[in-house]
Amino acid sequence: MPHEPQPQPADELDAEAVRTWSSLALAALGRAREDIDAINVYPVADADTGTNLYLTAESGDRALDAVFGTGGTGPVGVSDTTAPPSLPEAVRAYAHGALIGARGNSGTILAQLLRGVADVLGTEPEGRGPAGLLAQALTRAAEEAYRAVAHPVEGTMLTVATAAARAGEAALTTAGTAAEVARAAYDGARAALAQTPGQLAALGRAGVVDAGGCGLVAVLGALWQALSGQEPGQEPVRGWAVPVPRTPEPCAEEQGGPAYEVIYLLEATEAAVTALRARLDGLGDSLVVVGGDGLWNVHVHVDDPGAAVEAGVVAGRPYRIRITHFGDERRRGRGERAQRAVVAVVPGEGLAGLCAEAGATTVLTRPGEDPTAAGLADAIRRAHAREVVLLPGGADGRAAAGAAAEQARADGVRVAVIPTRSAVQALAALAVHDPEGSFDEDVVAMTAAAGATRYAELAVAERQSFTSAGICQAGDVLGLIDGDVAVIGAALPETAEAVLERMLGSGGELVTLVLGPEVPDALAERLEAYVQHGHLAVDTVTYRGGRYSPPLLIGVE
Repeated sequence: MPHEPQPQPADELDAEAVRTWSSLALAALGRAREDIDAINVYPVADADTGTNLYLTAESGDRALDAVFGTGGTGPVGVSDTTAPPSLPEAVRAYAHGALIGARGNSGTILAQLLRGVADVLGTEPEGRGPAGLLAQALTRAAEEAYRAVAHPVEGTMLTVATAAARAGEAALTTAGTAAEVARAAYDGARAALAQTPGQLAALGRAGVVDAGGCGLVAVLGALWQALSGQEPGQEPVRGWAVPVPRTPEPCAEEQGGPAYEVIYLLEATEAAVTALRARLDGLGDSLVVVGGDGLWNVHVHVDDPGAAVEAGVVAGRPYRIRITHFGDERRRGRGERAQRAVVAVVPGEGLAGLCAEAGATTVLTRPGEDPTAAGLADAIRRAHAREVVLLPGGADGRAAAGAAAEQARADGVRVAVIPTRSAVQALAALAVHDPEGSFDEDVVAMTAAAGATRYAELAVAERQSFTSAGICQAGDVLGLIDGDVAVIGAALPETAEAVLERMLGSGGELVTLVLGPEVPDALAERLEAYVQHGHLAVDTVTYRGGRYSPPLLIGVE
């Protein structure tokens, strides 16, 4: 059952106030989401700032529900769910939830702002009353957000955050309560937001205020409401009569900017992250790295998504990797959805990059990890299209794909789920994808290409077990064809050759090899020569699956 916001007394700054703030902020962002999306022109006019802020706030709100005992065990671990959490526990949970769920440039900055608040309110400092603590927290938030952005730009969400912090500190000379500080910060943020079109040329040309700053004003308004019980009188966009853009901003390709957004969580040391920042700064722009204490959220716009992910691998352990191609929707005008998009589930970072280059929005899974309905629904939202073709990647993802598709259809998106069972089938479907043709014809062609592709996977047995090909021992190499164990071998090369011979026995025109991260290039050369020797008319293509991909995937079309 959702938490019903209960505004606090004017000087009450406790865990319940944080929970109320979160609920009110989520509601405010939900009301303003589409309007904020519509004025999103910087740093990329991809019409998703409002959605990204909402999803980030939603993740923080879920984490708060967890520590209050309504959603399970929270990230900060409250052992006694019958007792309410303390202020430090609540605010740290809120910041942590936003960090792990941060979306886009604006959501990542919001997560860092909340971390700055948690750095002050999450340590039970002494010597300052609630008003002084809140002002200090807002100042720390703005400072940490600026440090997180590689190249801060004025006229953005950062400017609005700084103005709010300064107004909150200035109010201490007359304010006696935290609510009064929150009101001053809210008013300061609104005034700064109104000035953003004159600070940033892209905003001035479009005739809009900064979208991220607009969302931050909504969050600060919710903070004031939570502490005072008074409701802000204006919605962030419509209440200020902010005009819609006069002319669409050019897309990233037309501006010469990067074509991909890469986001991932990263487990790494601070020293490794310092080196990572320098590496990513040389690869692209819109770089924001937030977090600390070993967990970071990395956001960057690049032309080479694989290189951005590889930099994360060097630094530590990246996961929850999301690669989004900015695509054609921005050519059609800011805020307008693309006509069609493809969402693909893939088991490997290299495959994710490959599918992203083909124009798909990707969902990366790791060994033993199935895609979730929530993750697929999020990917469909990120694809931002009227029609979506969903490639679930395997039988284990079909239930989640079906649930995500139903959710998207309820939002007015036309979705078709193609029952792919392997990443090589997804590659085959993407190869014939025609975004300009009719939806039905495109789905039929992609389904036919996937269905005409036999697939195999080579894996190493973890234990002795009975299979359809006999008894295998731990360490044996298993060759699975169309999901069933067909070959048991002692080594990867010989087993792969046996699998290929069986698959090509019924004919084929193209063999696709996807090599796992530990497999040498020599194996691909050996298998290619094997195919050419026995099947002269069959072509072979090889890709690197990257981290998390199986040792070898084979497709025969």
